[in-house]
Amino acid sequence: MQYDLKNKVALVTGGSRGLGRFICLALAEAGAVVAVNYAYSAEDAVRTVRLIQEAGGTAFAVQGDVTDEASVERIVREAEAVCGGTIDILVNNATGPQPELSIEDSTWQDYLDQLHFFVKAPLLLTKAVLPGMKAKKAGRIIQIGSEVVQIGNPNFASYVTAKSAQLGMTRSWANELGSFNITVNMINPGFIPVERHAGIDTSGYQQGVPLGRTGEPLDIGNAVVFLASDAGRFITGQSLSVNGGNTFGI
Repeated sequence: MQYDLKNKVALVTGGSRGLGRFICLALAEAGAVVAVNYAYSAEDAVRTVRLIQEAGGTAFAVQGDVTDEASVERIVREAEAVCGGTIDILVNNATGPQPELSIEDSTWQDYLDQLHFFVKAPLLLTKAVLPGMKAKKAGRIIQIGSEVVQIGNPNFASYVTAKSAQLGMTRSWANELGSFNITVNMINPGFIPVERHAGIDTSGYQQGVPLGRTGEPLDIGNAVVFLASDAGRFITGQSLSVNGGNTFGI
C-alpha cells in the first residue's frame, strides 16, 4: 500500500496554524493539493501555504467561517475551483475557544458554542462535499476529535460533550456512506502543544503517558495521511487515539 495522494484534493478546516498546519503539510508532502481553510488570520494561512510551496507542494488559502452555511458553500466552491477538482479528502479540524467551566458556571450557550464547531460545522462541510464524493464513489472524511472523550476531563464538559457527539456522528456516517466507498474516521490527539499552549508545563501530563512524552503535531498529520491513503481504504467508523497510549480504545 502506498501513502501516495497525488491527484487528490484535500480541504483542511482550521488549517492555518496549530495541528491544522501540520495536517496540511503532511497531506501536501504525500502529494495532495491542499486547500488551507482559515477564519481570521490570512497571515497564518499564507505562512502555511508558503511552507508547503517551499517543500515542493501545492496549496491555496481559503477563508471562511465553517459554522455558517453560506460561508461553507463558498469555501467548498472556491476550494474546488482553485484546486481544479472536487474534494477527495475532508479534514474537520477547526476549533474555537475552549473554556474550562464548572457545571455551575456553564450555560447552554457554552455547550452550543462547542457543538457549533464539532457537530454543526462537520455536518455543513460534509453535506457540501458529498455530491462530488458520491459521484466518484470515493472519499475520505476525517474528524479531529480528542482523547477527552475517554478521559472525561472535569470542568470541561461542554467540550467533552461536543467531541463525544462528533464520535457518534462519525460512526453513523460511516454506516451510511460505506456503500459509496466513502470512509469516515476520527483521530483523537492527546495533549500536543501548539501555539495556544505556549508556556504550559506538560511534565505532569507526560508522567501518565506510557511513551513518556507529549506528541508532536506531525504525529497527527501522519495519521491523517494514513487514513486518507489507500493504506486506510478498509478502515471506517473508527476512533484512533494518537496519544502515546494515554488512553485505550472506545
